[in-house]
Amino acid sequence: MIDVKRMVMLRDLAEHGKVSVVAELHGVTPSAVSQQMRALEREAGASLVLRHGRGVRLTVAGSALAAQCEEVLAALERAEGAVRALDDDLTGELRIGCAPSALRSVAAPLVAALAEHHPRIRPRIVQSDPEFAVPLLKQHALDLTVSYRYHLLGAEVPAGTTACALFDDPLMLAVPDQLLDAVRKDGLGVLRELAWISVPPPSTCRDILLHACRNAGFTPKIEHDCEDLRSALAIVATGLAVTILPRLLCDEPPAGTALLPLPGKGRTVEALVRAGAEQQPAIAAALELLREIGAKAAAGFPEQAAVGFAEEPPAGFAQEPLSR
Repeated sequence: MIDVKRMVMLRDLAEHGKVSVVAELHGVTPSAVSQQMRALEREAGASLVLRHGRGVRLTVAGSALAAQCEEVLAALERAEGAVRALDDDLTGELRIGCAPSALRSVAAPLVAALAEHHPRIRPRIVQSDPEFAVPLLKQHALDLTVSYRYHLLGAEVPAGTTACALFDDPLMLAVPDQLLDAVRKDGLGVLRELAWISVPPPSTCRDILLHACRNAGFTPKIEHDCEDLRSALAIVATGLAVTILPRLLCDEPPAGTALLPLPGKGRTVEALVRAGAEQQPAIAAALELLREIGAKAAAGFPEQAAVGFAEEPPAGFAQEPLSR
């Protein structure tokens, strides 16, 4: 019988290619990972892993076994859900990852909704960007996570997870009031000489900003790196900088700031769970509430209308796919 925990290590080796990374993920030593892989090879009756430079690569048999891992794990999640569904009492800790930009509009309402509808569930919110939250989810350190994917980046739902779309979050261009008419008339190119604000790299939001500006024929001068783009709007209000940020962060723009939508450059905010785990009662209850919260968030965008384009987007707002 093949040990499931060893299969998970093999899957992680396939994804990361380094024993040291897998050891860190599982909280063991690299030698322990190697020992587990040798034991797995004995169970499978085949060579699974080969040394390759400073890393490792999987044999054909290793790749075949790793490919089955997500299906096995999903079946186990469904089995656990079937057992838990027999108990009508929803209780226990629910560990919820959340991207920083969704804490106010998604995580906070979820905590309140769980307290109202399922008071015996104890939510624990963990702020985490998608690239960090997904590994935590797959390692069972989180039960679900509120994440996002940018349309132009072409990112797919991570392997081994199931996505529940909550709402579309458009991107906005934030400029000082005095530049509003010029941008509406001539497009993004009029901002080529201004200072730009973005999230420090690596960042998908920064990638989208660079893409939008390069489509308009220039490379932006990113002079300010700010983790909190909502607060960065205060710099825009000084009249000395501009930025691009999700609509979700534009609920309280300071005086002196104008907002313009960027057509075709939004993102999808979604809830991610391990494949099969969506059938576990506490997770299913949280997903149901998140759908309601997402519908309210989407409906709230028109009521908080930013300045938009009356008809066609102006020059410089091209919508070509982002090449990676």
